[in-house]
Amino acid sequence: MRLRNVFVAVTALALSLTACGGPTTGATGAPVPPPVSAADLAKVTLKVGDQKGGSQALLKAAGLLDDLPYKIEWSTFTSGPPLLEAASAGAIDIGGVGNTPPIFSAAAKAKISIVSAAQGDVTGDALLVPPDSTLRSVADLKGKTIGVAKGSSAHGQILLTLRKAGLSTKDVKISFLQPADAYGAFTQHQIDAWAVWDPYTAQAKLEASAGVLANGVGTANGYTFEVAGNAALSDAGKNAALRDYVVRLAKAQRWSDTHRDQWARVWSAETGLSPEVTKASVANGPDLPVALDDKVIASEQELADAFSDDKVLPGKVDFAQFVDGRYAADLAAARG
Repeated sequence: MRLRNVFVAVTALALSLTACGGPTTGATGAPVPPPVSAADLAKVTLKVGDQKGGSQALLKAAGLLDDLPYKIEWSTFTSGPPLLEAASAGAIDIGGVGNTPPIFSAAAKAKISIVSAAQGDVTGDALLVPPDSTLRSVADLKGKTIGVAKGSSAHGQILLTLRKAGLSTKDVKISFLQPADAYGAFTQHQIDAWAVWDPYTAQAKLEASAGVLANGVGTANGYTFEVAGNAALSDAGKNAALRDYVVRLAKAQRWSDTHRDQWARVWSAETGLSPEVTKASVANGPDLPVALDDKVIASEQELADAFSDDKVLPGKVDFAQFVDGRYAADLAAARG
């Protein structure tokens, strides 16, 4: 009850800030429509893209899917890139992704805007090897095959990890596989290493005795983002729902940090992952909301430039052009 009361107060503050006025155009060029009435908001169905053990499970665990002033239609994706393709096409309105998918979407001139940010522990962003692997260091990967979801945060992790070891993606063979396919290839020794994130990292370590060749410490920035389609941002009803949604998610992220055991239990029940896997993932610490500020943008620009320099992306990407800060005041209040 206390959590819900806090959320109600934050929502009221956010609505009052909206009513006082704000920008008429987002940084990405998507117009900011005027507020809508509660009756009009009730007619909105927000289409949200999710990943395994993602926003839906977290919001449910925190009790923040109760009494929604609009409806949510959930869609599950295997990784960030296909989720953002759907957002750009208008098939979904918003979804959560890691630090790399927005860069690839920006390079493709996708019709998307980054509207909020969070940051988490990077020990779960790992480069895994089978238990009987002879590989002992990142340098040993030269000439070897690494499985990864193209354009995912793990793809960025490969690039940065290899760079740190004096290698590039040209020194290895990249096999682009979605997590479910990569897990099978990994356990059947069809790939030499697998770059992935939690909960897949925890699952592979616990169920396939995978070893960690390297993790994101010292290389990854740990950022995750909520990314909305520009069409949804330009629609008055959906813009209002999006504002409410990102605030709820920020509150749920904060809740998860102080209720880790409860979050792990719900995560397991919602996804079918074993309790041991979700507990291991949660032990690394949750993603916590952060300001979508110059520090975040600069870090992402550095990653984008690394992809461009490695010729993985054609030309340069201006990450700031895809950032929309229209919900900044609301999110600042939610962070406390």
